[in-house]
Amino acid sequence: MDVKMPALLERLPDLLDYPPISRVRRNHGLEHATLFVLAERRSGRPLAGHSDFRGFWILGDVETDELNAAVNDALQRLNTGESQLAVHPFCGTNLATAGILAGGAAALAMFGAGRRWRDKLDRLPLAISLATLALIFAQPLGMTLQREVTTSGVPGALRVVRIIPRYAAKSGPTVC
Repeated sequence: MDVKMPALLERLPDLLDYPPISRVRRNHGLEHATLFVLAERRSGRPLAGHSDFRGFWILGDVETDELNAAVNDALQRLNTGESQLAVHPFCGTNLATAGILAGGAAALAMFGAGRRWRDKLDRLPLAISLATLALIFAQPLGMTLQREVTTSGVPGALRVVRIIPRYAAKSGPTVC
């Protein structure tokens, strides 16, 4: 039997290589690598990041010189083959994957449950069980989606142009 891959999956590599999408993926990978480097240098510090086609932001108490050194170290490490630094366990891709799978599983459990609250309550154990099972599958799936779709561990010609410090009014420094 000849199984055809859906058209979207066949075109996914071309879509991921489309310059604006590729740039976001490479920025996202460098953001994660930078967070790993910062954590290696001072663990326990709360940090977050966000990426787009223009670059990325690191949110937290980080001095500009420290961030500059971490970004350059992260870029160098990615360029020498440490592509695993682009995949981070606390990435929003993991959260979105878990939410979509668990929500979908719970909705599936409620399909055809009837209109009465009692009917829905009777399905609650099934909904909880399916959502829990979905969360178990979501963890490795989210990491795979990061590695294959939402980040790139190969920065290519990506380079750091500038680091612009920003400071929040009351909560201390926020560097981007």
